[in-house]
Amino acid sequence: MSAPPQSVEQYRAAFKSNTFTREQVAALLAAAGELSQQVEWFKRQLFRQKSERRPVDPDPTQGSLGQSFDEIAADRPQNGKVAVAAHERERKPRQPGEAGEDAQPFFDEAKVPVEVVEVPNAEVAQLAPGDYEVVGEKGSYRLALRPGAYVVLKFVRQVVKLRETHKLLCAPAPAGVIEGSRADVSFIAGMMVDKLVYHLPLYRQHQRLQAAGFRLSRPWLTQPMQTAVSLLEPAYEAHLASVLASRIKAMDETPIKAGVVAPGKTKQAYFWPVYGERDEIAFFYFPDRSYENVSRALGPRPPDGAVLISDGYGAYAEYAKKVELTHAHCWAHARREVFEARDIEPAQAEQALEQIAEFYKIEEDIRVRNLTGSAKLGERQCRARPKVQAFLRWADQQFE
Repeated sequence: MSAPPQSVEQYRAAFKSNTFTREQVAALLAAAGELSQQVEWFKRQLFRQKSERRPVDPDPTQGSLGQSFDEIAADRPQNGKVAVAAHERERKPRQPGEAGEDAQPFFDEAKVPVEVVEVPNAEVAQLAPGDYEVVGEKGSYRLALRPGAYVVLKFVRQVVKLRETHKLLCAPAPAGVIEGSRADVSFIAGMMVDKLVYHLPLYRQHQRLQAAGFRLSRPWLTQPMQTAVSLLEPAYEAHLASVLASRIKAMDETPIKAGVVAPGKTKQAYFWPVYGERDEIAFFYFPDRSYENVSRALGPRPPDGAVLISDGYGAYAEYAKKVELTHAHCWAHARREVFEARDIEPAQAEQALEQIAEFYKIEEDIRVRNLTGSAKLGERQCRARPKVQAFLRWADQQFE
């Protein structure tokens, strides 16, 4: 242990050294806290739950694996008898596909073709028609499959010759959605639905056509697909204009692999969906995630009083500041930051999660009651707004 300072100069030197040491300790503590947070994050990724769902408190009267019977709550019945409320058992309706003579139809008879199969009765096969009387019938249904779901439409047009002038007349062939194409509009629509809705690539659709007995080349499918997409561009433009006209919009970006960079490697691009007030969604495609893409998609002049809902990506905040609109952050992303802070500030994080859970309960109640429009807005203003304001005041107090 060093000797205490004996002069004023020694005291001053010791004070300066002590100040420098305190600054070093503070910096080391800050670095240790940051490293501790990183270690906890890695532990959570390796060993803990990935879901952000909060666990439900267990029933205190229910034991757990490895727990002795003596440790369970003492208020459980001691005589071995448990009172169960009386109830009536309801008969479960028969599910579609279950056997039954009078099973209810599991399809829309106006949309699905039905083949009627007459089943002969062996007991009356040898009787004369006058020996019995048909008093009714019973029906049952089975889902069947016929090979070759595709149909070829053959348009037959009569060629007429006028006797007086010997002129030949023939009605023109019906116009198709694609001029000169052998693909009917129903085939083109079904092909696009199979590819874009049910994710069935064109080469698999080609295989299915070949299995059904059609001799068509694979490029033949690509041509009507490309033409049909170009025909839908005016509909997309009108749909996009409706979305951009919304005062409140939500936007996000999601990665997608598109384009070949090298053999076996694809380039990462992005879809940018924009959600409007009328439950409409339009998708933008951009090759990167640059800030300028938000302005290219939403335009430089948003509607009056516009609100943009997004996550914490800085591109949205920069756009909102540039065009002077209200930037509303997503509660799910804001909640995630609180969820990640449980290892650093467990008590405060738990309090915040409980308050945010109240917002989710209100939204769930709105969905259950199927509230829309002004009714939904009124419910949020009356119930959710006071809770949100109270939460923000509580958050400000924590920062203070």
